[in-house]
Amino acid sequence: MANEEKVVKKTTTTKKATSTTAKKASTTTKKASTTKKDTEVKAEVKEVKAAPKKVKAEPVAEVKKATVTEARASGLTLKVTPRKCRLVCDLVRGKGVHEALSILANTHKDASPMVAKVIKSAVANAVNNFNMNEDKLYVASIMASDSVKMRRFLPRAKGSASGMVKRFSNLYVVVKERM
Repeated sequence: MANEEKVVKKTTTTKKATSTTAKKASTTTKKASTTKKDTEVKAEVKEVKAAPKKVKAEPVAEVKKATVTEARASGLTLKVTPRKCRLVCDLVRGKGVHEALSILANTHKDASPMVAKVIKSAVANAVNNFNMNEDKLYVASIMASDSVKMRRFLPRAKGSASGMVKRFSNLYVVVKERM
């Protein structure tokens, strides 16, 4: 009986071995079929990628860009009231850049250094970004507008308080090149 059991076990193992080889063979055929599909898909992708390149090779009419004639700069939330800033802006509007900076250097107002800084920024934008000639630049427009307002309270007599508004301003500068 022991011999019969060994024989039975051997036959079952051979059946298992044949079934596993059959599985391996089926997976290899699947892999072969998927590789064929993959190569077909890759070929289609190459065709699709190649198609736009052919379109780009055709001559296209060039569009001329408009020449830039002005450069801008802005100073936002400056700690000076717009009313005081406008007094300084009126001094330099329409002047050449070097003349405006020299006027601001000799003006004793709190807004003068802030306005000068924004004008220098606009000049730097014009020279570096748009290749303008620094000697021909002038302040075409300069404008100070209202920005945020901080509301505070000021203590008053008999335990009361009155409101106080601390104003900030936005400053916008445009410089152009004289022709």
